[in-house]
Amino acid sequence: MEFGNSVIPILKSAIRNPKSAMSNVLLLSGSPAKQSRSNTILEYVIKRLNAEGIETTLLGLRDFPAEDLIFAKYDSPAFEPFKASLNAASAVVIATPIYKASLTGGLKALLDVLPQQSFRKKSVLPIATGGTASHLLAIDFAIKPILATLGASDIQQGVFIVDSQFTYTDDGGFTLEAELQERLDAGISQLAESVKQHIAR
Repeated sequence: MEFGNSVIPILKSAIRNPKSAMSNVLLLSGSPAKQSRSNTILEYVIKRLNAEGIETTLLGLRDFPAEDLIFAKYDSPAFEPFKASLNAASAVVIATPIYKASLTGGLKALLDVLPQQSFRKKSVLPIATGGTASHLLAIDFAIKPILATLGASDIQQGVFIVDSQFTYTDDGGFTLEAELQERLDAGISQLAESVKQHIAR
């Protein structure tokens, strides 16, 4: 299916305004690039969740000082709005390219600054993109163990996207293979239902 004008050139940061950093779902992009499949997929997820009346906050690696990430400055003020946003969220969506059979180093560095149990009682949808299906198991063997270490217990199956299933179009949009869109939409719907149940409690 084709989606027009959905590619974002730059991630829009909610971290610069702590008051806007509270939402039902926090989305994290592990891509270091300004424009990537991971970022674009997250924008698609946001549109689907917003259509369900669910508020979202999108953050990417470029929202944080590189030095603070590299040197793991846990007490850096730059991470405080991020931690507050995560604490307020009932669910998290993480999207990352797969490098060397794992999530990006930048995303791992960001997750490393979080206190233990930061994902406790949160639903998590992991999304990964890779050049070939040979990286399919990265979600189960590289990403989910980190999420579990952070206290996540409601971790969805996840969605792995092979680059060939995602194509940019000349008008600035993109197309998804039907099978991929079905899996992605199912994951989003499951997450949305979990969020609604959490809000209703």
